[in-house]
Order: sequence, then C-alpha cells, then structure tokens
Amino acid sequence: MPEQRDSAIEFHGVSMAYDDRVILDDVSFIVNPGETKIVMGGSGTGKSTILKLVLGLIRPQEGQILIDGDDIIAMNESELTAIRKKIGMVFQDGALFDSLSVYENVGFRLFEQGLPEGEIEEAVRRMLRFVNLEDTMTMRPSELSGGMRRRVGIARALVGSPKLILFDEPTAGLDPPTARTILELAMKLRDLEGVSSIFVTHRLEDIKLLSSTFATIGENGDVEFRSEQGNLSLINTRFIMLKQGKVIFSGTDEQLWQSDDPYIRDFFKVT
Repeated sequence: MPEQRDSAIEFHGVSMAYDDRVILDDVSFIVNPGETKIVMGGSGTGKSTILKLVLGLIRPQEGQILIDGDDIIAMNESELTAIRKKIGMVFQDGALFDSLSVYENVGFRLFEQGLPEGEIEEAVRRMLRFVNLEDTMTMRPSELSGGMRRRVGIARALVGSPKLILFDEPTAGLDPPTARTILELAMKLRDLEGVSSIFVTHRLEDIKLLSSTFATIGENGDVEFRSEQGNLSLINTRFIMLKQGKVIFSGTDEQLWQSDDPYIRDFFKVT
C-alpha cells in the first residue's frame, strides 16, 4: 500500500511583500493528496508567487509552508534541493533547452543525477509515451509545435514520478484542441496517478473542464474522459481566488459559480 499523507501542501498565514508592495496577505490553504487546487486571480494577485514559495525559490516574511508535512521555511539549500526532487514544474512556455534534443530535455534531471543511460532512456520513453510523443525523442524543440513543447515540458516534469506538480498557465496562448490535450494530461495525473497539483490559470475554459470532467479506464483498457453528470462536484478539485494578495474564495466549483462576489463575477466576464 502506498504511504498515506495527511496533506501535500499547506500554507498557514503566509505573507509576502517587496518593499511596500504586498504580494500575499495572510494566505492559508491546503492541497490534499491527489487533489488539484486551481488558483485564479487577475494579473499581479500573487499566483506565480505561490509557486515560487512552494519551490523554496523565495521565502515569505510571515507564515508556514509545509510540503509533505515538512516545514520548508527554515530549510537550507541542500534540504530544499531534496524537497524539489518531489516536485514537477510545468512552465507556460515549456521552458525547454533549444540546444538539446527532446530526449535530453526530458532526461535532464536524471543526467544530472548520474543515472545509467539505460535507466534514463527507459524513464524518458515512459514519460513521452504518457504524453503521446514517444516518436519525438531525437527532435529539437524548434521542430515541435507550441502544444508539443508544452507536452514535452509535462513529460520532463514527470521524470522521477513526483507526486506534486505545479502548473503555471500551461494552456496560455494555445488553440482550444491543443489546450484540451494539456488539460486531459492534467486530469490523467489527478485521477489515474493520484498526483497532487496546483494549477494556475485565468482561462474559464480550463476551470470548467477541470471541474466537470474526470479520467477513467474504460472496459477495453483505454483512458476515457467522462462528464461528472448533473450538479455533483469532483471531490479532488478545489478552487481559490486571489484578490490583491488575499484569498477571497476557497471551495468547490458549485460554490464558485454561485458566488455573488462582484470581483469573482467580473473576473469570469473578463476571462
């Protein structure tokens, strides 16, 4: 049986400011094992700051941040490096190295760790198979479409089988079919692999699909995506909305759509 964790991420009273500019103001939330926490808000509301804090790239002035139960605030760089090995990061632009092949990009972390070539190739093939891009191993990022680069970025984030993935606007700038492919990969991780994630987005299409559709294995063994049917909320998907660094909403998609908060209503009109 896999080890049961009480929580994947916990923020308790986290505040962050640069000089006089407040970025996060007393932010608290929990991401449970296997749960996707969708973080929304306008530009400059602190969404990306949350991801940097989880990675230990910056430290808050106040509060506590727990990753798998470990408080990372006072950790040194060596301890943070060990924590980061548990985390996969999917960037908005894929953030691939142009001078390396897809194989070298996806296996980059494993090459740094000095793993045997055979193990690296097996791991890279498995991850590229997961994102349906195994035939691109020898290609360079410049030969891939934008959507393919994002999928390679997801494959790279999954090397080492992390149980926590951070998505930073992964569908931004993509056409609807390609964006849906990225979202389906996120749902496969959530529903079939039990991966916890923070999913930063401002796109209404992302929010609706992630909260209404789930991945399952069909009778023939293929992955299928099904609607939740009716008004039930997916138990492994929750939302928080940020405004001026504060959490003004935390809850289910049903509660989100029913909110009469003017900022939330205007946010969805704009997006």
